[in-house]
Amino acid sequence: MTSARRQRILALTPRERLAEQWARLGISPDYRCVRGPEVGMAMVRGRMGGTGNAFNLGEMTLTRASVQLTDDEGAAADAKSPLGHGWVKGRDPRHAELIALVDACAKRRDWQAAIEEGLVAPLEQALDAERHEQARRAAATRVDFFTMVRGE
Repeated sequence: MTSARRQRILALTPRERLAEQWARLGISPDYRCVRGPEVGMAMVRGRMGGTGNAFNLGEMTLTRASVQLTDDEGAAADAKSPLGHGWVKGRDPRHAELIALVDACAKRRDWQAAIEEGLVAPLEQALDAERHEQARRAAATRVDFFTMVRGE
């Protein structure tokens, strides 16, 4: 799995669901915050019709965090200790920190499979199910319009 795909799934998942699923894995390493969590702004860009020239649509709030796994004494075990990053729209420092922690843990070979199978895959399935349910509800309200031509 790519890091970008994992980041997307974790950012789209509500924090409560992510925290609950993470707790079920039983992975609880010691870590320290390297940066943040901090709330800031990011410029959102758009394109007319999805293909036109890019323009600045506006700004949105964004929370980011970076964490590093540590040894038992609380200091970084070494320069190669996994470093994880997390970004989430809005103002939710705990969500960004949790995403960063998952990202750091996913860089350890002994936890990669457990995180993919026990955390990311179920969360992705839940997001897909929600998306399909929203599409089904929207399709139920669809109205087809047609035009009648007079005289033919």
